[in-house]
Amino acid sequence: MKRNPKDFWTGLIYIGFGSAAIVIARDYGMGTAVKMGPAYFPTILGGLLIGIGVISAIRSFVIPGAPIGPFAFKGLTLVSVSVLLCGFIVRGAGLAGAIPLLVIVSALASSQFR
Repeated sequence: MKRNPKDFWTGLIYIGFGSAAIVIARDYGMGTAVKMGPAYFPTILGGLLIGIGVISAIRSFVIPGAPIGPFAFKGLTLVSVSVLLCGFIVRGAGLAGAIPLLVIVSALASSQFR
């Protein structure tokens, strides 16, 4: 069916984000190229993302690629926790204390870290 599932799913993600940007910006004034309104940039950027997504999805059927590996729940959890922890600690410990903690906790997500 699909020759390169990574490119296929990447294309769908780009199409999803581009569509979301256009849908969110549709209620704003568009303006013109000379006098841009608040919807101009998100709409243009969303269109570009959709274009890149379509190219990536079509490319996935032409170029062979490796299958997608298992989802890394441990990595996602540790990186998310490290960012939240950094956000909570930065006021009390300061940036000099929060950043090393962020790096250490997020590095635990890697299988190569000891």
